Amino acid sequence: VQLQASGGGLVQPGGSLRLSCTSSTSISSINAMAWYRHGAGMPRQMVAAISTNGGTSYIDAVKGRFSISRDNAKNSVYLQMNTLKPDDTAVYYCNGLPPTMDWGQGTQVTVSS
Repeated sequence: VQLQASGGGLVQPGGSLRLSCTSSTSISSINAMAWYRHGAGMPRQMVAAISTNGGTSYIDAVKGRFSISRDNAKNSVYLQMNTLKPDDTAVYYCNGLPPTMDWGQGTQVTVSS
């Protein structure tokens, strides 16, 4: 299984980005998909998750700013990120929750003025 994350980039504080992640195989049978991030000097952490019935959860640091969604027909998961802060700078990955697939290369998000 390959996971391809995209949509990252350099954005100013307060800006927005929409990340996409597409799996090479079906995700419809995976109960929960999640976005993770790995910042410099930090352990990788889960930031948002979504179940097959659409239930979502977020870490406190991104609540109200990030929104996760999934499209099983497209084998894809998305992360809408608004009001970005410098602390959001990291490489972002998607995977199952718990993560059972290869991580892939992720997509770099840099929030800086």
